[in-house]
Amino acid sequence: MRTALLWREVDCDVIGRASFKKTIMGNPTVALLIALLIFFLAGVPIMAIVAIVRSSRAERSVEGLPALIARIYSLEKRAEALEKKFEAHVFAGPAEKPAMPVPQADAISPGPSKAALAQPHQPEPSVATPSSALPSHVPAAPPVHPPTFSAPLSVPSGSRGETDDVESVIAGRWLNYVGILALALAASFFLKYAFDNNWIGPAGRVALGLIVGGALYPLGQWIYKKGYIFYSEGITALGAVILYLSIWAGWHYYHLFPPSYAFLMMIAITAVTATVSIVRDTERLAFLAALGGLMTPALVSTGQNAETVLFGYLLILGAGMLGLSFVKDWKTLPPLQFVATLIYFWSWYGEFYRNREMGETVVFATLFFILFAALPIIRSARQGELIGAEIAIVLSNATQFLIALREMLWPQDRWGLTYFVVGLAAVHLAAERAVPRNQTRASQLARTIYAGLALTFLTLTVPIRLEGKWITIAWAVEGAMFVWSGLRIRSQALRLAGLVLFVIVGIRLIAFPIPAELVFLLNSRFLTMASCAACFLAAFIFAARSDVEVDDAESKIYMGVGIAANLLFLIALSLDVWDLFGYTPMMGIDSSLAQQLSLSVLWLIYASVLMGAGVKWKSALVRWQSLLLLGAVVAKVFFFDLSFLTRFYRILSFFLLGLVLLAVSFLYQSRVRASSGGNRS
Repeated sequence: MRTALLWREVDCDVIGRASFKKTIMGNPTVALLIALLIFFLAGVPIMAIVAIVRSSRAERSVEGLPALIARIYSLEKRAEALEKKFEAHVFAGPAEKPAMPVPQADAISPGPSKAALAQPHQPEPSVATPSSALPSHVPAAPPVHPPTFSAPLSVPSGSRGETDDVESVIAGRWLNYVGILALALAASFFLKYAFDNNWIGPAGRVALGLIVGGALYPLGQWIYKKGYIFYSEGITALGAVILYLSIWAGWHYYHLFPPSYAFLMMIAITAVTATVSIVRDTERLAFLAALGGLMTPALVSTGQNAETVLFGYLLILGAGMLGLSFVKDWKTLPPLQFVATLIYFWSWYGEFYRNREMGETVVFATLFFILFAALPIIRSARQGELIGAEIAIVLSNATQFLIALREMLWPQDRWGLTYFVVGLAAVHLAAERAVPRNQTRASQLARTIYAGLALTFLTLTVPIRLEGKWITIAWAVEGAMFVWSGLRIRSQALRLAGLVLFVIVGIRLIAFPIPAELVFLLNSRFLTMASCAACFLAAFIFAARSDVEVDDAESKIYMGVGIAANLLFLIALSLDVWDLFGYTPMMGIDSSLAQQLSLSVLWLIYASVLMGAGVKWKSALVRWQSLLLLGAVVAKVFFFDLSFLTRFYRILSFFLLGLVLLAVSFLYQSRVRASSGGNRS
């Protein structure tokens, strides 16, 4: 009997739980109310505890204020009484003069009167003197406790507000962010559970998200007015995220409205968030608004080509965010906007670009370049510097724009590409001229960056319009002009750019040799190398005749440029002479022997000319080049021609070498005799 009753109680309990579960699962309203009840039961105590803690902190922060205010008030009243008594004492006449001088050490209490001198000595009133001890015309100060001077007055730590110590950053900021993330995940899990069990329909789900997200904005403003800045920003950020996700789900998953409506609503959310950031003067919310605005095209994308809408939206958003960055001096918005715009542009280009869209795409690419180049130029012109992020934007913006132009215009519109590159050079040159001409390192860095970009784009116009050997010649001429201009305006950066171009010319001549031609001297190879040698020599002469003082390193570089000019011209002559005797058959003469002999003769003649020029111009550098070349000829004749050439060519080679060496020796002896004043050496 007892067992039967027990089993009946168990069955009733099981049936009751099953019916309760069935009631909950079958009635979404009841389930939602129960979930909200659980949330309030758990959340309200936690929020109360947090409020108590923050209230106690605020109370501790102001507990020292009453005593401090009372002390200041008492001091003000005593100073006022002292001033009035002093005025009455001064204008009372000679009869009112005190019998003895007023002690100057007492800066607080007034000097004693005649009546006071007749009284027994009383201790001076302290700061806490009661109001009855003051003159009758002075209002009584509120009673205060005498201050303790054993330790300096300190403000409680809680009155400092938002502190920058590690504990406050972790507890006040990062825990706030993590808490917001946890609440967002909890809300997502709860909504997913409710959606999976079909508690709320699609329209209700989106409406619930919009209501909750919209309500968090005024809640964040209310919390902000209470003084909780970071907490209010987290609440506002959570509301923005919920609104974005709700609108995205409304059109993408549930198809409650078209993507155009979603696009407009997301733009409105971005505008509202940006407005809140301006009102509160907080860069973090502005960054959130920019991030949400940049995510909008991806959230409402239909996978179709919408170039005008996409790029137009990015231009408007970028102009607004960069303008906000300029007005508020916020540094995080431009890098975010620039990187996101690049991602959108090249993603669209790789998927949708066709040649028929070239005109419109070039216009948008140009507008993007102007948008992101304007702010650094304005800042550098006003402040004379470029910060780290702006330097990266300036360099990347110009580079990616050039790449985009090259991809769209090459090779069918080379003239158009040339005009754009020249325009880029002019823009950066104008930016360089706009930077203040002070001698700070930041100003010099900004000018160097803009000048370097201008010279780079100007140099790139050569290979765009020219081909083959003409590129090499143009770069050599441009290098000589850069050196000359740098010496005229005393710009080391410009001279350095010219020297870099000379290095590029030398590498190009080695890496891309020009084919030989059967015309002696009047061929492409000789004319190209001779033209480059002439440019090198011109730069050397410009530096030698200039009055600009250069350091030792740069002076040695110019000497190297002069040597390179001689060497390059000698190589050009040697190649043509070698080809002349190798490809031109001569009766009774072996071509290989003729080539070796002609090479030795050429070097002897060239060394003799260098020696004469060095003596005439009194240039030790030129004379030493002649001596080194003579040494090379001697080595060639004694170690190669002696064993390789036949008797006739060997005799001729040694005969010519001997004549040249004797002539050089006589020339040096004459120079020594002339320098010693005509006496025999």
